[in-house]
Amino acid sequence: MNCLHWFDDHARYQRPPEARFPPLDAMSTMRTNGFTLVELVIALVIIGILAAIAIPSYESYVRKGRRVDAKNALSALQLAQEKYRGNNPTYSTNPTALGLSTTSPQGYYSVTISAASGTGYTANAAVNAASAQARDAASCPSLSVTQAGFVVDATASCWGLQ
Repeated sequence: MNCLHWFDDHARYQRPPEARFPPLDAMSTMRTNGFTLVELVIALVIIGILAAIAIPSYESYVRKGRRVDAKNALSALQLAQEKYRGNNPTYSTNPTALGLSTTSPQGYYSVTISAASGTGYTANAAVNAASAQARDAASCPSLSVTQAGFVVDATASCWGLQ
């Protein structure tokens, strides 16, 4: 095979020079792979806006869920008080005498008995300032219970008692 013959044959299948190099107008409209800086900034702004809305809402639901800790602690205290009263002439003024802790099971609330007599008692669960629930102290500071049940007051709606 002649070397020149191959070159002539190969030249026939090559594209003309104008087809190999597109004009500048066509190059400016061609799309490259990847994202532009503007697209990335817009995506970050959208994510920031969604986070600014979602995070406070999520934290609110978490605080509401933690309020169950106070209800559980006071319900356990009620049962322990009735058991104690069955064996003693008065209700107890000390949660440890009832076999309970002065904090709620998960530690979000401090439990105290403010008044006790032979006919009744009042116990409170207040937000523990050192806990993760401390931000709830302004809207839902404490829950009270007596021998008759939970006390319904101005904060009863935040505790789900109404």
